[in-house]
Amino acid sequence: MELVNPGIGLIFWMTLAFLAILYILGKYAWKPIMKALKEREVSIHQSLNAADKARKEMQKMKFSNEKLLQEAKNERDNILAEARKIRENLIEEAKQKANEEAARIVASAKESIQYEKMAALTELKNQLADMSLEIASKVLRRELSEPAKQEEFVKELLKDVNFN
Repeated sequence: MELVNPGIGLIFWMTLAFLAILYILGKYAWKPIMKALKEREVSIHQSLNAADKARKEMQKMKFSNEKLLQEAKNERDNILAEARKIRENLIEEAKQKANEEAARIVASAKESIQYEKMAALTELKNQLADMSLEIASKVLRRELSEPAKQEEFVKELLKDVNFN
């Protein structure tokens, strides 16, 4: 029953042991423990601040990356639109040049055909004149083979000629 109703001596020695342990802990243990706890608190606080800064920086970078990505997309769209315009202009220019070349070729062909036609007509007239002369000379030789017909032909021609 001594534990339930402790004696004065026990209380004295327990208090003395408690105070000694309290003094030893206060002198050698609590200062390093409190210092370590304070350092840990500061370290945790700094880590939280650094994490918050990193999170804010990541948000800025994310926004910056999204902005850069959007600018790249816009630039790509602009480049593609410009390329389409250039392609359409080149196609239109090629069509125009082809039409001009076709018109020039057609005009040249028409001119060439006209020259060939004139040359053919000229040659045909020359051949017709040669044939006519040949036929006329054959007809005249045949008719004028007799001297009586020659005299008659000369008299006929003399009647047609006017002497002025």
